[in-house]
Formats: sequence, C-alpha cells, structure tokens
Amino acid sequence: MKKIINTPEAFSTETVEGILLAHPDRLKALNNDLQIVVRNDEVKKGKVSVVTGGGSGHLPVFLGYVGQGMLDGCAVGNVFASPSANKMYTMIKGCDNGAGVLCLYGNYGGDNMNFEMACELADMDDIKAAQIRVSDDVASAPLENKHKRRAVAGLVYAWKIAGAAADKMLPLEDVIAVTNHGLDNLRSMGVALTPCIVPMAGKPTFSIGEDEMEVGMGIHGEPGIEVRKKMTAKETVTVLLDKITADMPLKKNDEVAIMVNGLGGTPLEELYICYKEAYEYLNHIGVTVYKPYIGEFATSMEMAGMSLSVLKLDNTLKEMLDYKASTPFFTNENK
Repeated sequence: MKKIINTPEAFSTETVEGILLAHPDRLKALNNDLQIVVRNDEVKKGKVSVVTGGGSGHLPVFLGYVGQGMLDGCAVGNVFASPSANKMYTMIKGCDNGAGVLCLYGNYGGDNMNFEMACELADMDDIKAAQIRVSDDVASAPLENKHKRRAVAGLVYAWKIAGAAADKMLPLEDVIAVTNHGLDNLRSMGVALTPCIVPMAGKPTFSIGEDEMEVGMGIHGEPGIEVRKKMTAKETVTVLLDKITADMPLKKNDEVAIMVNGLGGTPLEELYICYKEAYEYLNHIGVTVYKPYIGEFATSMEMAGMSLSVLKLDNTLKEMLDYKASTPFFTNENK
C-alpha cells in the first residue's frame, strides 16, 4: 500500500482537520467534534436546514458540499463507514434553524439505520426532521425496485436542488417536494477500471484483470452488472447512456444536465473525452446539454473509472441548478 498518510487510524480525522484548516471561513467542527462539520457563516433565520452524512473516502462527498446554497451540516464516519446515530442526531440538533431539517443521504444500510435513529431522537426534542434517500444508480436494481437502488454521484444534484430550495426560504414540505421531483428525473451509472485501498485494510477491496472493467460498480466496490473487456470511451459511454435512457427515456428537445464524474484515479483529460462522447450521443437523439459538470464530484479513494449522471430538466430544476452556491468544493455564482 502506497499512500501519503501518517497512520491508517488517523486518516479520516486528519483529512477533516486539513479541510477545516484550509477553509476556516466556510466550515467548522460542531463543538470541536471532527466527525460533525457545519457551516461557519451566518445562516438565514427560519431557513430549512439540509444535512447529510456518510463515510470518508469519497471526497468531495460528503463534507465538501457544506456551504451556502447546499448543505448546512455533515456527519463524517471512517472510510466507507457510517457515522453513528448519535453523531447524526447531534448534527441535526446543531443545524436546526426552527424551520425543520431535511436529512438527504445515500441509500446505504448503515446510513439508513443511523439516520432513522437520529431522526427519532430529534423528534423527541420536537425537531421536525424529514428524510430522503438518494437512489440514482440504475445498475443496482430494476426500475420496479428503485427504492433498493444505491446512491452514486447523483447525490450532488440532490444537494444542489434541496440547498437552493431551502436558501430560497421555501417551507420544509416544498423543499421535500422539489427534491423528490429532481430525484424522479435523475439517473446514474458508472464503470470501474481498478480497485481502491482502504487505509485500515491495506489491500485492494476487490480484484479485476488488467484488460477488464466492471460495469455498474458501486462506489464502495459493490459488484456491478457484469465484467467486460476494456472498451473505448465511446463504447463505455454508449453502454452507460443506453442503460440510463432505457430507464429514463429522453426525447427530442429535452434538456439535461450531465455529470461526468471521476472516481479518484482517472485523469481529467479522459473525463473530457467521455463528455465529448456523451454530448454527441445526446445530440444525435436531439437532447440538449444545458449544463455540464466534469471532474471529481464523488470519488472512491484512488479507484480508476467514472460515472455518468443525467438530470432531465424543466424550468424548476433549471432554477435550482442555476441558484448560487458556495462551498469548499463547489461554487456556482452564475449560470
């Protein structure tokens, strides 16, 4: 294992320490707890709070999106491990601004269980806490069982939409409605070329041949749909978009936002090649790319590969995407 770290045990906490030292004007540890990161700026009174939580190892997910127009707080666990229910509850309580709290997180077992418990504790404190689980990965379950799908990079769109709705001072019920509307029009799928190494484990999470790629791999190394021989960028993008558009049909004159997301070990040049192929695929069927996002938005340590997320737009979702946001890893000041 070759990593530039101090000790595997300190990996997660020292990552948070570094981020807090780099962005003291934006972020702080709630009650000096390095497992709970919240905004360090003035929050509008009476604004719905949007929070999340999950394991380390996926930067910028999760805490990289805490800031104006997106998340108000994030509970941080060890690498690929959920934070505890008590940490989540403390975060919810610390972020409550009197208008309710939306817990918006990925559909994973540990996070599901701990957020359920945390919201029960919040309810006992008369804090109105709602939950939405993001499940955008079309590879992880068929459409009829979409509630079983896991989350991948589509989380970022969910936080952008919910954060904008909350910052516009919409009530909790409306923030929930517009977020669910966004999720209904969101699909993702990815491929992995290499495994990643969790510092505490010190060895790859799975194995894959030098001439192979895993199609539909999850961001923790969960199995995908199939293992294929390496494909070209065009072939890879076609496989992903064929699956996405079969699940969420697109028609001529539709507009979309598309995210080409690197998993941690893929050069930016390769992501732009994939975007070119995705643009041409969509253009061929008469679909316009309204807004592209290309880069590392949700990673898996040093895993090589990429995911595509497609958000089918209407005027409401365009407004939420264009709304200003400012976080350490995501800034959207203008259209």
